[in-house]
Amino acid sequence: MSLGFSRRDARFCGMGQQPGVILLVLLMFFSAIGMRLVWMQLLHGAENRVAADENRIRLMPRSPIRGRLLDRKGRVLASSKLTYTLFIEPRLVTDEQWPALRDRLAGLLQLDPKGLDQARERGMGKDGYRIPLVNGLQPEQVLRFQEQNLDLPGASVDMDILRFYPHGMLASHTLGYTQPITEDEYDVLIDKGYKIRDRIGRIGVEAAYESHLRGKWGGQMLEVNANGEVQRYLGDRPSKAGKDLTLTIDLDLQRAAEKALADKRGGAIVAMNPTTGAILAMASKPNFDPNFFSKLITTQQEYDALFKSPNKPLFSRAMNAYNPGSTWKVVTGMAGMESGRFPAGTKLKTMGCITYGGHCFPDHNGAGFGTIGYEDALRFSSNTFFYQVGVGVGSRELYKAAKLLGFDGPSGVEIGYEESPGLVGNEDWANEGRGWAEPGTTPWIPEDMASASIGQSIVEITPLQLARAYSVFANGGYLVTPHLADQGQDWTAPPLRTKVDMKPSTLETIRAGLRKVVADGTGYGLNDPALPPGAGKTGTAEDSQRGGPDHAWFGCFSPYDNPEIVVAAFAQNTPGGGSVHALPMAKKVLLAWHSQKGD
Repeated sequence: MSLGFSRRDARFCGMGQQPGVILLVLLMFFSAIGMRLVWMQLLHGAENRVAADENRIRLMPRSPIRGRLLDRKGRVLASSKLTYTLFIEPRLVTDEQWPALRDRLAGLLQLDPKGLDQARERGMGKDGYRIPLVNGLQPEQVLRFQEQNLDLPGASVDMDILRFYPHGMLASHTLGYTQPITEDEYDVLIDKGYKIRDRIGRIGVEAAYESHLRGKWGGQMLEVNANGEVQRYLGDRPSKAGKDLTLTIDLDLQRAAEKALADKRGGAIVAMNPTTGAILAMASKPNFDPNFFSKLITTQQEYDALFKSPNKPLFSRAMNAYNPGSTWKVVTGMAGMESGRFPAGTKLKTMGCITYGGHCFPDHNGAGFGTIGYEDALRFSSNTFFYQVGVGVGSRELYKAAKLLGFDGPSGVEIGYEESPGLVGNEDWANEGRGWAEPGTTPWIPEDMASASIGQSIVEITPLQLARAYSVFANGGYLVTPHLADQGQDWTAPPLRTKVDMKPSTLETIRAGLRKVVADGTGYGLNDPALPPGAGKTGTAEDSQRGGPDHAWFGCFSPYDNPEIVVAAFAQNTPGGGSVHALPMAKKVLLAWHSQKGD
């Protein structure tokens, strides 16, 4: 009886199956652990070892020093300087703790409490764990902070290397500026060694020579414990400084160009070596201070004043296209002679105006200059002479000459991504819709040809293109490549300098005409006892793009017999004529150039 009772009791309490269930659970548990160990150690062992090291080892990045920009004589145009920034770590400073810390920082470092509040509200910096409060702390402020830093939990001062432009706005469009990379850029640039805190050249030489200037990051390797405390120093990899870059820019000449623009509302000056294409000065107004981008931008108003200003200070007038006016007449003259329709010895009767289509196109003196040839037509800047030549050869011959002189296309300068190609309107362009209409709806008309003959309406060029074209007549017929750094290349050899397919008589006739302009023509104001004989051409152009006041132009080279320098001067929306406004600008640059030769 008792035996039967014990079996029945065992069956009802379930003890007979429990050991098996427990064993099965244990087997499954240890199997999972084993599989996890296999996954961690065998399949992903290398990755996990790296992760473990990263939890224990910290690499403190050390930013590289960017290479300097130097002028052609070795004078510094851009360098780098140490800067100190005040940070707070939000995870260590609560909203309740902030007012007390803010007031202590303001008192200790003589800072504005409201400014600190505004900086805190802007949020995290690019490193993702700190808020930058103040950039550019003075050395005495840094010392005061270091003396009290143990009593300022959550605050820190860090050192950085920022770009510095000692001459401020000087050559700002040419040099460019640097700026922190964006998150989208970082996703692309990370494979090239960039860090999230990196800066990159945005425009100008800074952007064009980014890889030459930037250098490589280094860092210190430290071992830390679970609390983030440094245990020992493991090693150091020094950062590699970027390379210096010597530019063709002449600091003294650049200063003279900027000064010549000082009283103009807008404009540009380009000075160039006509033999090599080396750019000696390139100035644009309005301009900006590139040091702006090396500081912590404090207000939206500061940012808007630069990027949303109607004056567009970031916009380089030296490489934007405008109607050139009579400086263009050398192109029309070249087209006439090269086509064979109007040879070098041609003489034409000029008059008060000539009718093309339904419009009478006047000469600027209202009466004409009698029967004259190319040299005197340039000297007096006769419109009716060049109307006859331009209309006589047609738009395709004019376009052909323009292309030979480097117009309607890139110049080849390193910062060409900022350069307008310009426009030389012609029949094919008109038939294709002029860039805004349906093909076949905007035919070429006689009025177009007359305007194109004297650089108005449908002709737009940049000051840099004009300097390049006038170099052809200065150097004996070679089209050069403008450049801002030599980089060991031979700029006097093809393909950087090429012979223009032009008759010797064409070259000599235009050169002689440009000399007459200065000797006793519209460019007479260029004469000065301190200057050798020069040659050039004045220009006054309507503003067909915006309908504003006239533009003033002057292109020239000096000395006439053995040219060393070409200058293109442009005064935007400055009515009064090229001889009144642009010529004096170019003259100041020439005086600066020839005066320094004795230094």
